[in-house]
Amino acid sequence: PDRQDRDRRADLARRRARQGEARLSAYQEYLRFIVTLTAVLDPFLAIPIFLSVTAAGEAGARQRLANTVTLTVLAVLASAAIFGEALLKVLGASLPAFQVGGGLVLLLMSLAMLNAQVGGMRQSRAEEEELESGALTGVVPLAVPLLAGPGAISTTIIAAQAGGVAHTSVLLACIGLVAALLWLVLRLADAVGQKMGRTGLNIVTRLLGLLLAAIAVETMADGLKVLFPGLTSA
Repeated sequence: PDRQDRDRRADLARRRARQGEARLSAYQEYLRFIVTLTAVLDPFLAIPIFLSVTAAGEAGARQRLANTVTLTVLAVLASAAIFGEALLKVLGASLPAFQVGGGLVLLLMSLAMLNAQVGGMRQSRAEEEELESGALTGVVPLAVPLLAGPGAISTTIIAAQAGGVAHTSVLLACIGLVAALLWLVLRLADAVGQKMGRTGLNIVTRLLGLLLAAIAVETMADGLKVLFPGLTSA
């Protein structure tokens, strides 16, 4: 009886340890998603563009634009989290293939960020000229595709693949947290821009680009391991 009791206690301890490791892994995945999404959005990269769009307007118009941009980004990414899996099924695209494609998009974005540039993945030259001419309101292309572009959408869809209502709910909370950070940066864009200067903003963008490059390579590697199992057995 004493031995059986010890075995039960040991088995219970092992189960608790596995549950603890699973919870820790889940927390790490959500933290990674928040960091990745923040790096992809890079609100500091959008500050100069935001200030140039609102330069001729009053403070109230600038705040309204910050609210609208943030709500648009939130709506786009929340839709990607909720409907992304269904979209992949309709298109017949597998998650590993999407990881490789999404990772490549993130890598291209990170290379532009390392040069402190917006990059063609976020904004083409024609879109930039259209924005400078005043033909656009600022929501486009600021919200889409500069912030909530292919990189942010693919990151959200990949993260949502674990499935389940609880998982999706936590992802939506993470998206809301990143959107709140974006809103704060845009609301304080004038002060942040003056305090940090162009050089300071570029330094932050380069650091986020370096982080994003590492995440992009890891995302691609995860997809390639499933598409080509021989890579792991070699």
